Amino acid sequence: MNSQMQNLVLSLGAMQVARKIPFDDPDVLLYVRIAYVAVQVIILASYYYVSLKIKEKNDQTTLKYVEASNPMQSNSGGLVTTTVKDYDLQQTSTQLRSAYVGIAMMAVMHIYFKYTQPLFMQALMGLKGIYDAKIVAIHLFGKPAVGDLKRPFKAAGGMFGATGEPATDRAAIEEAEKKVGSKKDE
Repeated sequence: MNSQMQNLVLSLGAMQVARKIPFDDPDVLLYVRIAYVAVQVIILASYYYVSLKIKEKNDQTTLKYVEASNPMQSNSGGLVTTTVKDYDLQQTSTQLRSAYVGIAMMAVMHIYFKYTQPLFMQALMGLKGIYDAKIVAIHLFGKPAVGDLKRPFKAAGGMFGATGEPATDRAAIEEAEKKVGSKKDE
């Protein structure tokens, strides 16, 4: 079962469990808040630890790929030359930014709009997210960077299964280098 289907099943199951939890009881609400904060601390600590492991390994292997073009951005889709260390740190930063946005949205939903069920849901989904993160699988769980975990990571399937996969084949890289060279000549 792919990750999106697992997230859907987990969400639906968590909604059913959340309906049974008496959030109007102040003690229960306190425990759910504590659980949510604990999960967010675990997530942030995991990404911090992963970034320390990346810096400790200091893998300076060159990584070249052609970024998938994004129709929403005019300057996307070019040649990217980086190191494994820099790529992994960038991926960790992206995941961390996503965690911060989730925390901010949850704070608004809970403090301003007084929603309580999403605290429970996001605690579970946060743990699932950290488990599914490819960068965490490599540096925290020690899985080898092969197959799905090979850098550059394939983008998760978007709407209707559309993916923007980076091209790593030699022909695509040479074509992108020619484009970069012709732009320099102008």
